[in-house]
Parts: sequence; structure tokens; C-alpha cells
Amino acid sequence: MEKNGKIFVAPPKDGSDFKELFKQLAAVGAGRPVGTDGFPQGPWTPELLAEAITQIDSNRAGIDLRTVQLWFQENDKGVSPSNIAWLARIFGCDDKEATSEWLLELSAAQSRLIAKRRDSRKSATSTALPDMARAVTFDSETPISDEVTEWRQVSQEKKRFNLARRSEALFASGSPLNLPALTFAGASALGFLSYIVGIHSVTYNRPDGTSKQVGFLWAPNWTLLFMILLPLFFWLVTELLIFWKRDARFSLLAQTEQFEADAPWSRNIESYSHTYWAVFVICVLIAGVLQWIGVCLIPLLNGGGDYATSWGTITIVQPDLISVPTEIAFTGLAYLYMCLCFYLFFAGLILLHTIIHDFGRIEEGLMHRLGGKHRSEGGEIRMRVMRGIFRCTIVGVLIAICMKVQSSYLSSNGGDIVTWILRDFVSVVYPDHHAANSFAYRMPTHFSSLLVAISACVVFLYGSIRLNVGDPFREALWKMSAVVGLLFATYLLIDVFDGFSILLIAGVLIAAYGLFDPEFALPQSRKSESNHGIS
Repeated sequence: MEKNGKIFVAPPKDGSDFKELFKQLAAVGAGRPVGTDGFPQGPWTPELLAEAITQIDSNRAGIDLRTVQLWFQENDKGVSPSNIAWLARIFGCDDKEATSEWLLELSAAQSRLIAKRRDSRKSATSTALPDMARAVTFDSETPISDEVTEWRQVSQEKKRFNLARRSEALFASGSPLNLPALTFAGASALGFLSYIVGIHSVTYNRPDGTSKQVGFLWAPNWTLLFMILLPLFFWLVTELLIFWKRDARFSLLAQTEQFEADAPWSRNIESYSHTYWAVFVICVLIAGVLQWIGVCLIPLLNGGGDYATSWGTITIVQPDLISVPTEIAFTGLAYLYMCLCFYLFFAGLILLHTIIHDFGRIEEGLMHRLGGKHRSEGGEIRMRVMRGIFRCTIVGVLIAICMKVQSSYLSSNGGDIVTWILRDFVSVVYPDHHAANSFAYRMPTHFSSLLVAISACVVFLYGSIRLNVGDPFREALWKMSAVVGLLFATYLLIDVFDGFSILLIAGVLIAAYGLFDPEFALPQSRKSESNHGIS
């Protein structure tokens, strides 16, 4: 019987204990998704069942693989009440009524197992000492032996904080809008605080006579980046991750006789643990703390520096606008928010790399078994993954462009960032118009933005090579690659020559269109392909 796209087995109510009942359900694969051919995908394995329980949205703590393995073994171990609820969800196929029935059946089966163990141990220990008999009886009547084991294992997991799994859970658990909404809320809070302390819109006169706008709300790397681009990036990564975990991965592995149990998704995430920690240290300690100390704290304390004046150091030239302690507190809060957001950005890139690597590994296994037969079914999945990676890459490079544009503007003699870009554009249209000049400042954002752009492009390059979209989508992949190359060149050429704004505007417009139509298929061509398919 099928229920919600999964194999449903009604509670037998035949008086079986938990071990007997669980063995039958695991053998038929009750609760597993139905294959593409309409047949069951195979029996449960400990790895598959542990991953399925962990993926339940309301199950925050997950479950240890060793706990599930005990259920499959011939022993006296039962199941804890909390795990009975998760098993009922699995066997009930996410149907409320069926889950309630299975909750009653599993609880009754566990009670029968406890009674059977009590009777067998009483008979085996009838000639033993009273104290020993009481100890054995107490152990046999304890229905939470499995729960105690799991509690110890969960405690060990908490002590051994797993950054990789926690980071992945921020993207995969709950609604896809949770992380984008938190990012937007944090940026909005900083904007309100900047207005309260009076640095939201600040103009100061530079020694060369230039009146320059350096307000917080005028900086695209703190407004457009954190309020639009980064939330969009998080949403795209979350959508692709959920699609891969819950749909595409199962669809690909359904083509095999048995679900691949040697490398579940959770183990793929944990294999990148050192990478997550390395990125966390770089983003928080170096890009966050050390950069804040060098760019803001030391100049504020010493009264100057080699960096261009911005909203973070405006009190040096206008001490009556904001006090130094207030400026230090605000910049510290802003940089803390910034470094955590960029850690999540790089964590999203790691997740994209994990999806690509997992896809390639599964395809290698399918190639050995099915040859080229699976490619027709996996082609659309492959291209959908590639579309998601392309969109994420586009947004990643746009983030780098925002960072470099703001950094270049601060070193120029433009009055505000909009006037500076228009002035560069006019300098090409009207040759007699003078372009903006730049001043020699230390600009660490140039380097950090380069890391962001290269990292995003490397993930796209890896996906283009590893996924091997095939001939039907080869043209679309070349278009995507051309757009990524154009956008990266646009980033590199910012403020390099007079008229760079023309290339910048063109690159941003093409990238914006690519977010809506990654394959750049014109409406006419789509219509002709549709008519060709119908005929």
C-alpha cells in the first residue's frame, strides 16, 4: 500500500513483540519512498533508518547510528519512548492518523518485549541470590535502557560540538526563509542603530577639497550586500540543498537495487568538518577580529591611519558627530555580524561543493552498475543542480563587486557613490569630461572581495567539470560559463580604466537576467522547442 509516496504497512496487531515486529517492517522497507518504477526501494538498513529519523524536522537532536544498529541485532534491547515516536512517524508515512496507530502498536510491542524479558530472566535467575535477582529484575523491567544509551551518546555529541552538522542544519532545517530573514533582520538592525548614533548619512570635507559621503546607509557593501544579495544567496543554497537531500538524491539512488548505505548524507557533511573549522577561524578571527582591530580600533584610538575615512572612523575627522567609545562599540557589533554572515556564506559554498561531490560519487556507482542508461533520467536533475549552482555563483560574484565598488569609491574623489559611477560613465560618453581620480589608501577589502569572487567561481568550475551535463545541455552550460567569466572580468576591472562603469552596468544587468533564466533561452526558442516536442 502507498501513502504519501511511501510504502505503508498497516499495524498487524498480531501480538508480536518489538523485535519481531521491527524485523518484519525493516525487511519490507515500511516507510521508505516508492521507487520511480512504483516498486519498493528495498529493506531498511541501520544507516538509512538513522538518516531518515535525523531528517525529521522536529527531531533536533537526531539519533546515533549505534542506537539504530541495536534494533537490528538479536539482543534484549528495546526502544525508548522518544524513539518510538520517531519510528511511528517513519512507519506512518507522515500521516497523522497512521502515525497514531503505529504509536499505539509500537508501544504495545515494546511492552510485550519487556514482559517477555522479565519472564525469561526470572526463570533464569530463580536460583540466584536475592540481591542479584533484584538487580536482574530491575534491569529487565527498565524500558529505557536504549534511552540511557542514547542519552549518553547525545551527551558525547554535545561535548564534541560538530560545527559541520550545526552549520548544515542552519540551511536545511525549518523554512528556507529562516536564514535569509535573520540576515535581513540583522542588517536592518544595524541600519537603525546607525541612524540612532547619527552616522547613517555623513558628509565630510577631505583636505583636497572633496566633500565626500561616507554614511553607513550609503555603503552598498553594508546595505545591498546584507539586505538583498546575501539573503538571496542563502535562500538559493537552501532551496538547492533541500531539493538534493529530499528529492534528487533518493531519485538517483532508487535506480539501484538497494539504497547506498555506506555513505549517508550526514557522513558526507561530517567529512568536511576540518574545512568548516578552518573557514570559521579565518572569517571570525582574521576577517572579523583582526580586521576590526586594524581598520577601526587602532585608528580610532590613535587618531588616524592609512585607511580611507568611512562611517567606521568618521569620529577622527568629526569628533563632535559621535564619540570614540560609541564608534568602537558600533563598529565592533557591525564587524561581528559581518564575519558571522561571511562564515555562513562560505559554509554555503562548502555545501554546494558537498552536493557536487556527492552527485559525482553516486553517478560513478551508477555507471558501474547501469552504464549509460541512468543518464536520461538523471539529466534533468543534473541540470537543475547546475542551475542552482550558477545562480549562487552569480550572487557570490555580485557580493564581491559590492565590496570592491565601495572600497574603490572611498579612495576616489567622488562626492557620493552614485555620482562617482555616473561621472565615470560620462567621461566616456563625453571625452572632454574628466574622470575621477584615486588616492593611495590601504584597501584590505580588495583582497577579501577577491577571495569571495574566486571561491564562488571555483565552485561553479568544479560543478561544470564534475557533473558533466551532457550534450543536450552543453550549450546552456557554455552560456552560463560565459556569464560567470564576464562577471568575474567585470569585478577585476572595477576602477582600472575610465569607463569601467559601462562594463559594470552591463555585467550586472546580464547577471540579473541570468538569475531568472539561467540557460538564457529566449522565449522564441522555448516556444519552438515546445512545438517541436509536441509535433
